[in-house]
Amino acid sequence: MPPVDMTPRNADFLISEANGFRSRAEVTVNATTAALEPGTVLGMITSSGNYIRHDSGLSNGAQNVAGILMIAIGAEGANRTVIVRDAEVAGADLIYEDGANASQITAANAALAALGIVVR
Repeated sequence: MPPVDMTPRNADFLISEANGFRSRAEVTVNATTAALEPGTVLGMITSSGNYIRHDSGLSNGAQNVAGILMIAIGAEGANRTVIVRDAEVAGADLIYEDGANASQITAANAALAALGIVVR
């Protein structure tokens, strides 16, 4: 039997979203150093409006949660669909910042809730 591929699939984390796909936005994502998988929690760089992986240690705007990546992206970055509002997602399928502890995950989930994204 061939091995089963268990890498995250596009939008696998998404439980439900608002009618008319209004939960989504097409944005520029800068992966910068590594590819990003679907379900990666993102922040937005204030000066450029581009999204990168959320990191609470930054001070460029990306320390604030701004959405969740829907479709995998390579290290080069590109335009991608991001869940930015009014959705339900599976918390077990989200990818938080590197080394996130329980309090950082709770804070990220609260920030997502403020956007209207409910983590189940």
